[in-house]
Amino acid sequence: MKVLGIETSCDETGIAVYDSERGLLSDALYSQVAVHAEYGGVVPELASRDHIRKLLPMVKQMLANLSLGGGDIDGVAYTSGPGLIGALMVGAAFGRSLAYAWKVPAVGVHHMEGHLLAPMLEENPPAFPFVALLVSGGHTQLVRVDGIGHYAILGESLDDAAGEAFDKAAKMLDLDYPGGPEIARLAVQGDPDRFRFPRPMTDRPGLDFSFSGLKTFTLNTIADHRGDEVLPDDQTMADIACAFQEAVVDTLAIKCRRALAATGMKTLVIAGGVSANQRLRERLEAALAKEGGRVFYARHKFCTDNGAMIAYAGCQRLLAGQREDLAIRAIPRWPMDTLAPIDAPV
Repeated sequence: MKVLGIETSCDETGIAVYDSERGLLSDALYSQVAVHAEYGGVVPELASRDHIRKLLPMVKQMLANLSLGGGDIDGVAYTSGPGLIGALMVGAAFGRSLAYAWKVPAVGVHHMEGHLLAPMLEENPPAFPFVALLVSGGHTQLVRVDGIGHYAILGESLDDAAGEAFDKAAKMLDLDYPGGPEIARLAVQGDPDRFRFPRPMTDRPGLDFSFSGLKTFTLNTIADHRGDEVLPDDQTMADIACAFQEAVVDTLAIKCRRALAATGMKTLVIAGGVSANQRLRERLEAALAKEGGRVFYARHKFCTDNGAMIAYAGCQRLLAGQREDLAIRAIPRWPMDTLAPIDAPV
């Protein structure tokens, strides 16, 4: 089965064609970072308009590159949610219309399920069951995964997601958008011993997260060290970035180890934009190696939003018989543990 995947949940237009027998045939991504950078964050209306401009030319070019026509596609998968309602509507309307025109089934995919399954695109994918850390600009969740659609939320953020905290800390330090890679870049130059930032909610039981207090601590530290200038000196900026990153990484690692201990599992999957953070990968790999565990993650280009993960997740659900009716559905808030299970995971 060849499935066209469409991702438009936020500020990146992603498409891909996945073949159930041959694997990923092609993927393409258009990033709107340059469009939103001057605003310091995503402007929803601009995001929706850019998706409208880019989707059709991208799909035409990909099919031409693969020497495929509409008659060669067996199904269409598109992100139904969660995400920005306008951006979701663009992808859902476009994907559902293509499927109708091509007379093939369509399926709406949960954005975070796509992220969770992105490591399945790698040469050595994880086997079920496992614990997943979904960590991005909009979500921070620990999930027990027993199969596709068999999800139990173990813990989640009570306020800001980790990726959102990275972006806001970067803005405090007057760094470019998106903030996660900029914080990581600056942190390499920092002294890890100069500042000690709090590890939120690690001094109490449970698997939930909170990063709002860490943001406030960061803001106060910047204010305490800026002197007569708007910002502290360059070395202090790097030291603050390093301390902030270490605090987030430590917090995530502590909670992941707790989740593995609580479930008795040895396999951890990390997915979402923040899973590309090299310091987080190193910390988790070192921690799990001591305990006989293993960490899985997608290659960097499949950590952020992309069409390949939607094509893969949609293909699994189409193979299991899931189909959408003619309605165009966009679901900006959509709990992942409400998804229908696939009884025989592929």
